[in-house]
Amino acid sequence: MQNDKRNVSPGPNGTLIGEYGERLKPPAGWSFLPAGDAGITRKVTAKGSYWRVQVKKGRRITSKGVWAPTATIIQAKNDVTAVRSTETYEKKRQYDLQRRQKKQATYEVEFCTAVESFLNFHTLHKPAEKVMAQAITIHAIPVGSGTVARTSMIPIEARAAKAVIAWMRHQTTAYDHLHIPRIKGERRAVRRLLAEQSVALLKKYRQGEPVDKSCPLQKALKKMEQG
Repeated sequence: MQNDKRNVSPGPNGTLIGEYGERLKPPAGWSFLPAGDAGITRKVTAKGSYWRVQVKKGRRITSKGVWAPTATIIQAKNDVTAVRSTETYEKKRQYDLQRRQKKQATYEVEFCTAVESFLNFHTLHKPAEKVMAQAITIHAIPVGSGTVARTSMIPIEARAAKAVIAWMRHQTTAYDHLHIPRIKGERRAVRRLLAEQSVALLKKYRQGEPVDKSCPLQKALKKMEQG
């Protein structure tokens, strides 16, 4: 069938499930191309028929790859290999890599500054602010990390604030060791409670209150220094 384009999902025993819940089997002469090389996948999907295998996790839909005529996949791989073997392609790849690295370095500085601005510690605690901001930035901004720092849907100030609270949830509370019942809304409620505790802790540092070694944040920072 020409231009047979559809989205399917994995089914039991190697089968596929269609849009209306019907079980499907790829046509004869088709092969599976796993996700991973966007260039080849684009070539395949531009040439005609294909079935895209998608998996839904929560609200996110990810592609596991595509089923398509074997000849189409082979030709796409050959076409892409031929393009990538040229000197022009290599120069462009190096240029794009340098551009991305520069953009990432710039964002790292901007994000770290936004984190420091959100923390806004009293002069007495500025050293802790610097260490904490660096730690949060290193954790949050890597490409592909999936953290809130990588989204463009909210301002950088909001990203920084959420990243701080997330970091504190894991570093200064018992969240990672809590047994949270699988009840709708329970995990969100726990996170909200812990966020309130984190905000209260930050307030002490912002107001310049004295802290000792028993402070959860001091313990977290000390642990970072040791290891």
